[in-house]
Amino acid sequence: MSIKILDCWKKILDKEFKSEYFDDIISKTKEEYSRFKCYPAGKNIFRAFDECPFKKLKVIIIGQDPYHGEKQANGLCFSVNKEIENPPSLNNIFKELNNNFSRDLRTNSDLSDWSKQGVLLLNSILTVRRKFPGSHQNIGWEIFTNNVIKIISEEKNNLVFMLWGNYAKSKEKFIKNSNHLILKSGHPSPLSANRGFWFGNNHFIKCNNFLKSNGLNTVKWI
Repeated sequence: MSIKILDCWKKILDKEFKSEYFDDIISKTKEEYSRFKCYPAGKNIFRAFDECPFKKLKVIIIGQDPYHGEKQANGLCFSVNKEIENPPSLNNIFKELNNNFSRDLRTNSDLSDWSKQGVLLLNSILTVRRKFPGSHQNIGWEIFTNNVIKIISEEKNNLVFMLWGNYAKSKEKFIKNSNHLILKSGHPSPLSANRGFWFGNNHFIKCNNFLKSNGLNTVKWI
């Protein structure tokens, strides 16, 4: 299993990578990948960090764990590669984008262009066993990603955290700096969205307004 992460993140997260708990995560993950079909590919486990340099970081979207279907997970939460059919949650994200900006619906399901602009698409659990959602929740990834949230919230100013659904909302307690914008809503999954807990949250335009008010470049979402 190949692990790749930018040097800027290695420096910021050095203590985590050198910790005993992180060694345990890697050991358990390697065992899972050797015994079962798991996602994403080993080289993409840390792709959220590799695509979003720390210096550019300005928005964090928190997911739960990777898609567990064949060829879906690409290392970025909610994102799939272009040739893959959009999952229902992603379709609802795109519909909300259209509501925010009154433009043609985004069709590119690969969200790496967001990452390159400074959007960290972070799953709380970075790996999953094929067809078994939540199967790696006891490996220890949550310890790592909770610490990531704490560290970046302390190291950076004026970040935007998008917390969609109850699981993501539970991460609010790890956001330590009061000058960040925390946006909360229901999850974009059909179950939540169709009950009125997603559409109309205007998170994307609220995010850009906050960034602009703090002298930061806005995100080109579409």
